[in-house]
Amino acid sequence: MATCLRRALTARSLRLLRAPRQSCGISYLTYIPPRKEEKRTPIPAGDRKVSIARRELSLGSPRSFAKGRKSRDEDDGDAVQVVPDVGPTVKSTANSLMDSAIVALSRELAKLRTGRASSGMLDHIMVESNGAKMPLSRVAVVSVLDSKTLSVTPYNPDALKTLESAIVSSPLGLNPTVDGQRLIVAIPPLTKENVQALCKVVARSAEDVKQSIRRARQKALDSIKKASSSIPKDDVKRLEKEIEEITKRFIKSADDLCKAKEKEITNG
Repeated sequence: MATCLRRALTARSLRLLRAPRQSCGISYLTYIPPRKEEKRTPIPAGDRKVSIARRELSLGSPRSFAKGRKSRDEDDGDAVQVVPDVGPTVKSTANSLMDSAIVALSRELAKLRTGRASSGMLDHIMVESNGAKMPLSRVAVVSVLDSKTLSVTPYNPDALKTLESAIVSSPLGLNPTVDGQRLIVAIPPLTKENVQALCKVVARSAEDVKQSIRRARQKALDSIKKASSSIPKDDVKRLEKEIEEITKRFIKSADDLCKAKEKEITNG
């Protein structure tokens, strides 16, 4: 019996081996023996610290990476320095101060009376209107009738008497006359003594405005010197040269204004 069973199983096994794999539907799996679990030897604490330190040196720890990133950022911040461009600011400030001095000189010269009538020669006269003092040019229209006569027409006819008093009280030495709703102001000729005195006033005004221009120049040079540590030396020299050129230009403007006024006084 055992012999018969052995033969039957052997024959069946041979048929299975000879038959195609797809027809029989049996998949043959490769047998992989289980791996033997290795025994790990515990690492001493000292050796473990050395191993972690070596790994951080090779790969870079998050803490060292953050420190390195911070140091790079600081290095970049030290390397990139924004140098302020002080040139435009210094030149603009100097131009503004010097121009203000020229405007003030023009106003002072306009106050001086000459032998010729000028619509601006009365602008500095202050007139009281509605409880407040304001320039004559804001309460009346001044026009030139001829080289020796001015016409003053107030915006408010009721202010005619106030205008007359203000003109008489001014240091110009004028005596207006009423002509309807306006004032007629005759410009008397200047005496030799008046001409000399007025020329001295013009010279003094010219010197005052030149001092103002020089102070503006010195202020600009001080600003350049203060910022010289952060800008190249060539730029410092260039700015100083430009400030000197601006100063010369404004001083020439002041001289031209004063010479024109002196000519107007002497030829009046």
